[in-house]
Amino acid sequence: MTSAVKNYNLVARTIHWTSAIVVVGMFAVGLWMVDLSYYSEWYRTAPHWHKSIGMLLAGLTLFRIVWKKVTRSPEIEGKPYEILAARLAHSFMYLILIALFVSGYLISTEDGRSIDVFDWFSIPGLGALFENQADLSGEVHFYCAWALIIMAAAHALAAIKHHVITKDNTLRKMIGASK
Repeated sequence: MTSAVKNYNLVARTIHWTSAIVVVGMFAVGLWMVDLSYYSEWYRTAPHWHKSIGMLLAGLTLFRIVWKKVTRSPEIEGKPYEILAARLAHSFMYLILIALFVSGYLISTEDGRSIDVFDWFSIPGLGALFENQADLSGEVHFYCAWALIIMAAAHALAAIKHHVITKDNTLRKMIGASK
């Protein structure tokens, strides 16, 4: 007989909160950097950091998906429609993240250059795979970023609703403090 898992494990919690902070930060920086002028001291630095952090987040997200498959997690609490909504929302957020990573890669590598991740290593570029690659991928990237922020806000509001109104352990499980 196995006992139920009460909290998400430390690795899952750390990845969750790190991802949340990085996603919000990347969204804010992304909005800010598209308006930088050529003469701004951040014109080259901000995109380099944005790409580097984006590629690291892509790796972390792939690890997160594998980690989720190989470790046990607590049950989702709530009514059946809330459980379904939570599963769909999580799946949708992962799909949006993957679309963000792919579109960001396609924007950055259309000219065939690799992406230098903080000068630690480079991810090779494949060059232009289709016409107007950077422009089309930029549109996808923009709308996926907004969709992810909206989904993340709904996710956070749902967790707060569970904590304040329903008074269950949904939020506590992700901070490691279930009753």
